[in-house]
This record gives sequence, C-alpha cells and structure tokens, in this order.
Amino acid sequence: MQTFPTLYKNGLDCFLKTYKQDGIARGLYAGTVPSLAANISENAVLFCFYGVCQKLVAKVMGGKEISSLNPLENAVSGGLAAFFSSFALCPTELIKCRLQAMREMATKGHLEGGLERLKIGPYGLTREILKAEGIRGLYKGLTATFLREMPGYFFFFGFYEVSRLMLTPKGKTKDEIGALKTVICGGLAGVGLWVAIFPADVVKSRIQVQSVSGTPPTFRTVFINILRQEGPKALYRGLGPTVIRTFPATGALFLAYETTKKYLSMFYDYLADSKH
Repeated sequence: MQTFPTLYKNGLDCFLKTYKQDGIARGLYAGTVPSLAANISENAVLFCFYGVCQKLVAKVMGGKEISSLNPLENAVSGGLAAFFSSFALCPTELIKCRLQAMREMATKGHLEGGLERLKIGPYGLTREILKAEGIRGLYKGLTATFLREMPGYFFFFGFYEVSRLMLTPKGKTKDEIGALKTVICGGLAGVGLWVAIFPADVVKSRIQVQSVSGTPPTFRTVFINILRQEGPKALYRGLGPTVIRTFPATGALFLAYETTKKYLSMFYDYLADSKH
C-alpha cells in the first residue's frame, strides 16, 4: 500500500488480492525472515543504547538518577538511541521491502526476470545485492531511516513514559502498574510512533524499492513527488493496518522489556548479596 498506492483500495483489498495471487507463504508472509531479523537486531541495539543514552542525558542534566528522568528526558534518550539502531535496521528493512514489493515491480516491468523473481528468498536477494553493489547496496535509504527512526523513537519513549505516569496510582511507582497497564502504555507508544513517522516510512519504503532499478532517489525528491502527484493523503497510505498491528506488538515488546529488566535486576541483586 505504501509503494503502490493505486493498486489497492484499502487494507482489506490488499490482503485479499495478496492472498489470492501469492497465497500465505509467498504473499502474506513475504519478507518474514528479514522482518524478524530487523525487529530482533533493532530492538536489541535500541534498548541497549537507550540505557546508555539515559545515563548520558542524566549526566548532562546535573547527575540525576535514571529513575528520576522525566518523560521529555526519556524521549530524548530514545531519539538518540535510534541513531545507533538505524544501522542494524536499514539492511534488513531493505530486503523486506524489496521482497514484499516484488510482484508489483515485476508486473510493472521494473524487475529483470519478471515473475520468476518471486522465487528468490531473503538469502538469495542479499547475496545478489552484495555481489552487485557491495555492502553500500544494503544501506540504500539510510538517511531516510535516520529521519524516520530518531523522531519516531522520541515519540515512542515519550508516549510510553507519559502513559505510565498517567496510569500510576497514588502511592505507587511507575514500575508497579502491572502487566495490563504496561501493555496498554506500550501499545499507545507504538501508535504514537507510527502516526508521527508514517510519512517518512512511506518515503523510505519507496526509496528502497525504487533503488532496485537504478540509482536511488533522494528523500527530498521522493517526498516532493508524492505531494505533487498523489497529495498528502498518500503519505499515510497503509497507516490503518500498521496501527492495528503495532498496538499488540509494542504492548508485548514493553511487557517483555520491563519483565526482563525486573528479573535481571533481581538476579544481579542476588549475585551481589551472595558475594557478601
């Protein structure tokens, strides 16, 4: 829906046509492996550097404790952390976008080999890009990724922390709100992220797909062309399915993050006590 907006009326139409033409494995789950790789690598790097950036922001703010950072300071930490996670995300996003848009590219005659190219998998496509363009070929769309990720994760962590504060009962801390409220806060964070960054995501997806047939266009060129030729609404094409997807996904993400952090802290305290 992002890269070929004229082919589908809405999310349901895209779903049904994709299922009818390519089935489940090669259609609805095209790009699953690079998508998993993207999410695992991005979140590992993101949350690692989120902690590092929280320490940096706390130091800049006069040596505050990380636990006392306000939502704005946590949001800044998230935006800074996204700079580093973009390097892990860009290559896998590139492979995912190209695999998902292959049928449309082949149908329009923009892909050598035509529909036969649909048989290529993530590993084959990665080898092909590396052979033809080297490592730089996997980083097409990196600037657009920065422009999407850094402001996006500013809102992501900002929405999460604001939601936690609002749902914290009197007399308790934000770490004691429970699993359900954590999932709700995480879901709201995901919605905030995608609403804020979706135009940049549309531009990034088009750059990465269009780069298969030549020199990739710049972020500014693609953005202006979309506005002129398709109008502002095209920048939000596909937002509905994304919001439906992201609420449970990011809710589960933050629940896993907070739970893991809690038990690792308990384990660390146990080891420290055992030494004494």
